[in-house]
Amino acid sequence: MDNNNLTTVTEFILMGITDRPEWEIFLFLVFLSFYLVTVLGNLGMVILIQVDVQLHSPMYFFLSHLSVLDACYSSVITPQILATLATGKTVISYGDCVAQFFLFTFCASTECFLLAVMAYVAISNPLLYTVAMSPRRCWSLVVGAYVCGLSGSIQRTTCTFSLSFCGDNKINFFFCDLPPLLKLACSDTTNVEIIIVFFGNFVILLNALVILISYLLIIKAVLRMKSSGGRGKTFSTCVSHLTAVALFFGTLTFMYIRSGSGKSLEEDKVVSVFYTVVIPMLNPLIYSLRNKDVKAAFRKVTSKLQVSQSV
Repeated sequence: MDNNNLTTVTEFILMGITDRPEWEIFLFLVFLSFYLVTVLGNLGMVILIQVDVQLHSPMYFFLSHLSVLDACYSSVITPQILATLATGKTVISYGDCVAQFFLFTFCASTECFLLAVMAYVAISNPLLYTVAMSPRRCWSLVVGAYVCGLSGSIQRTTCTFSLSFCGDNKINFFFCDLPPLLKLACSDTTNVEIIIVFFGNFVILLNALVILISYLLIIKAVLRMKSSGGRGKTFSTCVSHLTAVALFFGTLTFMYIRSGSGKSLEEDKVVSVFYTVVIPMLNPLIYSLRNKDVKAAFRKVTSKLQVSQSV
């Protein structure tokens, strides 16, 4: 086909998560409820950590940033899903597509690095976590995670949107993600796909390896403890954290590292819904549901609110 006869794309049409109109109302209510729980759960976690002095420790400092990232990148995607379900399809400008791609990639990449940081700083001694981490060191590690996430996002966004998009502008997806955009490109995507592989291997696999090694060392240290109570508490924490990490990295690996293996966009939709909508909702529960400090802080805050309302 002669490229001179092709029109440069200035906007995209997001076809959404389903092509069955009878499912749209049900899915809209489901995703709306997920989004409300995600925002309230994560922002509630941040507020709780800020107002309760007992939670002013390195672990909760990192958790507060994890909650902010979850709330942010869910907010980049879920409102778009809701809009598409409400209208059947959504028109998104080229610039808005670039912004959505950049913000989502930034939040997801930063979360990868932050989860690795959280595992790494716990290696020395799980029970002396607070002593080992000074406020300055905590901030340095968090800023490092954000810088790494930002660098990767700039690189991926620049490479992806350096491609030419012309002719068909219908994205068979619910947001501007990499696999569906590559399918629409009318220029050679080889170099971009090489960078995707690098991103998958470096950001996902390297961070996952750091986390795995960290927790193996933690488990080794736990097994040496003489106190069965200490072992049980630390194992419980490790299991909760590893559950969150496995869900997040597992879905990212399934989505990006197997790129080009003949996968379908329908499979990608299911996986993408999981790590963009479900996991950000589950993280506050995973990290706090079995945490006595968080439960105690929540009861303290709610009791104070009840007292202030009764006065």
